Amino acid sequence: MEVEGTVRRSEKARRGVELHPSRVAVLSRAEVPLPLGVVDKVGAELDTRLNHRVLDLRKPEVRAIFELRTSLLAGFRSAFRKRGFFEVETPKILRQGAEGGATLFAVDYFERRAYLAQSPQLYKQMLIGGGFERVFEIAPAFRAEPSDTVRHLTEFSSLDAEVGYVDDAEDLRRLIEELVSEALDETRRELTERENPFASRIPATTLPFPRISFAQCEEWLGRPGAEQDLGTEDEKTVGERAVAEHGNPFYFLTDFPTAVKAHTFYAKRKDDDPRLTGYFDLDYRGVEILSGGLREHRLDHLLKNLEAAGLSPDGFPGYLEAFRYGMPPHGGWAIGVERLVWVLAGLSNIREARLFPRDRYRLDP
Repeated sequence: MEVEGTVRRSEKARRGVELHPSRVAVLSRAEVPLPLGVVDKVGAELDTRLNHRVLDLRKPEVRAIFELRTSLLAGFRSAFRKRGFFEVETPKILRQGAEGGATLFAVDYFERRAYLAQSPQLYKQMLIGGGFERVFEIAPAFRAEPSDTVRHLTEFSSLDAEVGYVDDAEDLRRLIEELVSEALDETRRELTERENPFASRIPATTLPFPRISFAQCEEWLGRPGAEQDLGTEDEKTVGERAVAEHGNPFYFLTDFPTAVKAHTFYAKRKDDDPRLTGYFDLDYRGVEILSGGLREHRLDHLLKNLEAAGLSPDGFPGYLEAFRYGMPPHGGWAIGVERLVWVLAGLSNIREARLFPRDRYRLDP
């Protein structure tokens, strides 16, 4: 509809003004009945909402989720640019995945087989070798995981960053703290100005974030020395203990064992204790939102890691070439955008944080 009229003050109106129309024109008529309520308060199943996503997106409370997402990404972009990062775009059709395995989507690429990118990991590192000392990317990534949970998507947005000339994981963690804190502060301010209902859910960050070793997590879980990766329930248990003891919803899990990161061939093992890596996670109230760490920049060590992961160097010719001509020490991280929006907004399902989500069963709309 198109409406012309006079705006007048009104104490009864929610925003303090009313529009008194002098002309109303119908621009397009909707079919009836609607498959999904738009203005009523009657709830609908998530599948029904996603099946009719265009109507669902008209709801102010749904639109508010994507205002949050937009403000959050703008906050991160601003924080990155202030610190001298280049925004980059890396290929999403690849010869080989960053981690290999069964979570790759295969595609026909003319006369060859190719794969959708799980991550921009290998290209981020190649750019460090190309002299781009600080890079970030916000782009889609794809994981062919057969999971059907409230926290998994097969297509998602990943906020990735890589930093050259860093050989201490603590330097990365301090940089991440600054970026996350600044981005959240900017998001809170913008959403407050917009009267977005999620503004009050954006936490005021307290620095520094606590550091909790993986060994400490194993102690809390009652399995000291197990070197077993953390599952969803493990993360929740650790999160409850971490928040209770430190009072901060954000906390780092540090010093992941090599046994846990064996498939992550680019993860640097500690020189003084090869059983441990310089890898870490950033969690928020029991949910992993970021993973990163120091990368292996020495070609001979990288080749050994590939072999230990059961991968052939022949599958990574362009990537390995970047290490043959001088690669500085470096590290980086990745944030799942939908996962961060999901936990900050307190949504019941991560699918609500993506405009048109893709999961194990959904390819439409």
